[in-house]
Amino acid sequence: MTDTVPSGLIAILRGVRPDEVLDIAEGIVAAGLSAIEVPLNSPDPLTSIAALVERFGDEVEIGAGTVLTADQVRQCEQAGARIIVAPNTEAEVISTALELGLTPYPGAATPTEAFAAVRAGATKVKLFPSSAVGISGMKAWSEVLPAGTELLPVGGVGADNAAEWRNAGAAGLGLGSSLYRRGDRPDDVRNRAEAIASAWAQAH
Repeated sequence: MTDTVPSGLIAILRGVRPDEVLDIAEGIVAAGLSAIEVPLNSPDPLTSIAALVERFGDEVEIGAGTVLTADQVRQCEQAGARIIVAPNTEAEVISTALELGLTPYPGAATPTEAFAAVRAGATKVKLFPSSAVGISGMKAWSEVLPAGTELLPVGGVGADNAAEWRNAGAAGLGLGSSLYRRGDRPDDVRNRAEAIASAWAQAH
């Protein structure tokens, strides 16, 4: 367990199954990550979300990813999700999440998309794919977006560059294949989570 819980680190468990999700999540929670996202294109994702909420909902935020419609937002809310992560800036997804008291993380690949997300009510924007936007791109976005807009890089981020992103102003990271790939063992995921959390915590 890290000394300081690294806020903003979201574990993306794409492809995880309900029968393994709790074992996988245990190491992630222990490492101090602040949220776990189950993408809706995983097997039986709402079952996994509900199980995570029941087991870890008091310790970390549980959410859904790849959320594309308002109906999906409502289904995720009923399963207990508190964050709604999307690959795009669909205004109805953002507004529905906000109406239900959830936190939307719309995905943007350009400043125009980021502004559209903010206009729809989002205060946290997923920089996706961050490997294409780059750190210099994120810094440029930060200079023009409204004060208080949080940018969370997703795609190509991990232990090797977490500190660099944080030092550049990232509010958090969405951790996909650098943390978990379908079929990974819980111990391997825990080790990666600890390495990423350590790198993020040491940034200054």
